[in-house]
Amino acid sequence: MVEDKKQLQLEKEVENIPVVNTGTLQDIIDDVCLGASKKLKSQFVKGTIGKLWEQYMSDRRTIIEGRVHDALPSDAPNGKQNTDYNETFPFSVEDVERFDVIVPEGIGLTYTSDGKSFAITGTPTQGNEAFDVIVRCWYDGCDEDNPICHKMKLWINADPRTLWKNIEVDWDNMPEPKYKKDDTDTGYVKVEALPDGTPQMDIVAASKRGRSHAQEGKPRDDHFKLYHDDTTNWYVIAVADGAGSAKYSREGSRIACETAVDHCKQLLSDSGTFEQTLYEYTQGDYTNLELLKKKVGASVYNILGNAALKSQKAIYAEAKAQSIPVKLYATTFLLAIAKRFDFGWFIATYWVGDGAICLYNKEEHSAKLMGVPDEGEYAGQTRFLTMPEIFKDGKAIYDRLRFVIEPDFTALFLMTDGVSDPMFETDANLNNPDKWDVLWNRLLHDKEHPVHLVDDNEHAKDELLDWLDFWSPGNHDDRTIAILYKGEPAESDENTVAEATNENSKNSQEDTQEQSGQEDNEVQDDTISNLNDPKATLTTATETEDNQENAEADEAEAEETPSGHESMDEDKTSDLAREIEVKGE
Repeated sequence: MVEDKKQLQLEKEVENIPVVNTGTLQDIIDDVCLGASKKLKSQFVKGTIGKLWEQYMSDRRTIIEGRVHDALPSDAPNGKQNTDYNETFPFSVEDVERFDVIVPEGIGLTYTSDGKSFAITGTPTQGNEAFDVIVRCWYDGCDEDNPICHKMKLWINADPRTLWKNIEVDWDNMPEPKYKKDDTDTGYVKVEALPDGTPQMDIVAASKRGRSHAQEGKPRDDHFKLYHDDTTNWYVIAVADGAGSAKYSREGSRIACETAVDHCKQLLSDSGTFEQTLYEYTQGDYTNLELLKKKVGASVYNILGNAALKSQKAIYAEAKAQSIPVKLYATTFLLAIAKRFDFGWFIATYWVGDGAICLYNKEEHSAKLMGVPDEGEYAGQTRFLTMPEIFKDGKAIYDRLRFVIEPDFTALFLMTDGVSDPMFETDANLNNPDKWDVLWNRLLHDKEHPVHLVDDNEHAKDELLDWLDFWSPGNHDDRTIAILYKGEPAESDENTVAEATNENSKNSQEDTQEQSGQEDNEVQDDTISNLNDPKATLTTATETEDNQENAEADEAEAEETPSGHESMDEDKTSDLAREIEVKGE
């Protein structure tokens, strides 16, 4: 070091000063100041020693100051607003007897020291700004009011969430049709225990306008609808994601959910025949199993397939009434029905577009994806309920149906891609139970907004809405999630989250893709295995008697409405029935 060399040179020069008298210091002074008065000699000694002392202490300070600057960085590691900061700086410098650290007040940070190092910790409350952290050092002979100071720049990056604007939708100046929709929505269906005390599952749902929509003052396009029949004990859940590029998709998603749930509500209010078919199937033998499978498939087709078709027609009717192209109402569509029987749970689903429907069982570490996400012609594209090819024939409808009997499960999830994309990142990961474990535990134990998915907790809807505010870089679409869940506390904890994440990280991307491909193929093969007449088509059951009256209107809609949706008798419907998977028999 330059300062150290300077100190050595100074010491060497002092050593080389010739000694003219080997007596006492006073003798030396008398020799040097020969003939001077005692007063003058005293002034000389004080002045000379004082200058030497000042020079010595100046040189010493320079040396210690250099050591301090060498020991500490000029820039501290960057922090992030609203994120924990914890940085330790080793600091043990020769000749520094004590030190302290000055951290700017009001920014959420403090310091601690053990004498050999110091740590700056806390949660920065301000962002997008640089702050000065001052380390003050004292040494032997140092003026108390003039310590050596080292300045470190600490840059706190802004929390990205604070950079997003939340602009209200200007409904007053929006042209008709407005299709006004709130920025958020929540729902909770509390289902009372059975007379014998058996607890029932509840449904909770929340929908939140995405940051990308709020940034531009655009409306929320997602929608959901929940229903439980207290008499028959059937659950119905619908979730839809209006296309962001479609101007009126918020109305398309609303029409789809409302129409489908109303259709299912009507048919399931008198479900005796359907339920008898399910009982016969679960108790049947191999002599009549295929026939019973077809009967179950026909009933699911009539309930879910026709609910979806009826929803599409309702959107077409609204588009025609407004003289607006139907593609501007484009929406994805997820629909599920479920009921608990003494032989297990029966769950059936219909799925168009992206997002996800999954039957999750924490105890068995399983996740059954109830369909396959649609992919468009290009990356990032999907298919919508409003597309004519969705209902081009019976096979197209059956390919989107799934139904299963399970002894039990933890939760049935329906979510738009605003949730599935940040949580799973790829379609392959949707088939990974580890990922669903992480989601489940993240819901229950989120550091900022945990969701208490316990029985009869109506506050869960607001907790779920807050949870939807999670941060995920690059994922700022509308977010909607609906959960049919078991009404009892989960036993998992934050360690489980970490364990599941670590276990998942051990699996290579290739393994995950291979697993996904195998499962998707199995589902698809099972889906089409009994489609004996792929050219057959079907209209909604409730529209069969209205076909003659509506013939003229249907003909006018021909350009935008899928053609060939005819009424179908029971035999043709049975021929199209798909195979049902039964677990636990």
